[in-house]
Amino acid sequence: MNSDVSLILTVIGAVVALFLLLYLLPVNLWFTAQLSNVRISLLNLVLMRLRKVSPALVTNAMITSTKAGLRISTNDIETHYLAGGNVNKVIKALISADKANIPLDFKLATAIDLAGRDVFDAVQLSVNPQVINTPPVAAVAKDGIQLIAKARVTVRANINQLVGGAGEETILARVGEGIVTTIGSSANHKEVLENPDRISKTVLSKGLDSGTAFEILSIDIADIDIGENVGAKLQTDQAEADLKVANARAEERRAMAVANEQEMRAKAQEAKAKVIEAEAQVPLAMAEAFRSGNLGVMDYYKMQNIQADTDMRSSISNPKGTDKNKS
Repeated sequence: MNSDVSLILTVIGAVVALFLLLYLLPVNLWFTAQLSNVRISLLNLVLMRLRKVSPALVTNAMITSTKAGLRISTNDIETHYLAGGNVNKVIKALISADKANIPLDFKLATAIDLAGRDVFDAVQLSVNPQVINTPPVAAVAKDGIQLIAKARVTVRANINQLVGGAGEETILARVGEGIVTTIGSSANHKEVLENPDRISKTVLSKGLDSGTAFEILSIDIADIDIGENVGAKLQTDQAEADLKVANARAEERRAMAVANEQEMRAKAQEAKAKVIEAEAQVPLAMAEAFRSGNLGVMDYYKMQNIQADTDMRSSISNPKGTDKNKS
């Protein structure tokens, strides 16, 4: 009985050891590589295991690149794998670029991949250009008419500018700026409507793809609509503003006139007060003249007769004056 258990344990141990040996010594991968004319030593595959690199991934990448006629070393593939890159996409991108006669080496491809861009999609975009539709761009011609334009921008990837190059947002912003500049420099909106290709030629000649990850192939104006009459609206707003300013100035002048009138009335009242004050001094002066003997009773009666005669003549010459004074 004990011998049977020992035999079973021995068999299990042998199987486990065999699996460990096959895991550490990927003979099947080495044999497949030899059949594909890829020279990878069995020791190198074992060392890949120890360096935590997938031997299957490296072997398949080497086989694919060799069959495609590319010269890539296992060390380059391991380095890119350990750096966190996508080996399969890099190999596919290199093969696509080679078939399309696009200059792309392994170093540039890995740099693009590690920069966070999809290098295979970039190669595909370089082969098959992409059309980018701009949002509606509003601009005003010199005659004050607003135009709303939409453009289609055909671009392809610029492989050499993918690392550090600007993206689609920059392209759209520059194209929008070019459309606004071209429409704004037009004498009137009819010129733009009659020759929309003028916008395309002007914008395309500015070299808008400089410093971006794309190369602009063409810019086509898809649609132009007439918007508001901005010039007339601005003139109306200016007229309303001028009217408000004029009303404010008129109100200011009226307020100054009212204040001046009030000031003159105050001065008149002050003058009347002075006259009344002076008239109040007359009786005192007369009393003082009586006491000093400078004025006699007859003189006083004569003065009263003269005053009465003056009042009578005034009433005869202006019989309604009393009513006016009363009113």
